[in-house]
Amino acid sequence: MPEYPVVMQLYGVGPSLGLQLMAEIGDVRRFHSKSALVAFAGIDAPPYQSGTIDVRSRSISKRGSAKLRRTLFLVMSVILQNSPLDEPIYQYMDKKRAEGKPYKVYMMASANKFLRRYYATVKAYLDELDCI
Repeated sequence: MPEYPVVMQLYGVGPSLGLQLMAEIGDVRRFHSKSALVAFAGIDAPPYQSGTIDVRSRSISKRGSAKLRRTLFLVMSVILQNSPLDEPIYQYMDKKRAEGKPYKVYMMASANKFLRRYYATVKAYLDELDCI
């Protein structure tokens, strides 16, 4: 796959997790936006359509790929175990943890941020290759 070198440069992604990510996501250009990719993974907040009730907390939708969610959780575990202070994903994770968020909440919030970053870097790289 042409995006292999870019995916391998992302922190927390190694030879096995990188291949799993690329296999589960496929071509990122098929998603119209990064939020569409997040929805595909099933780590977005589900729509709340019950009229005037204001709900402050909702769980993830889980309507997407369970294998992709598992792979993202493993990538977040690698980032958490290594604790790189200069990595933006870890800084975000640490901020959420300092706010007192539960473990799964800050892990999935970080996975959401990682997936948005993945989309932006891979799409930019593939668009650059198309121009050449």
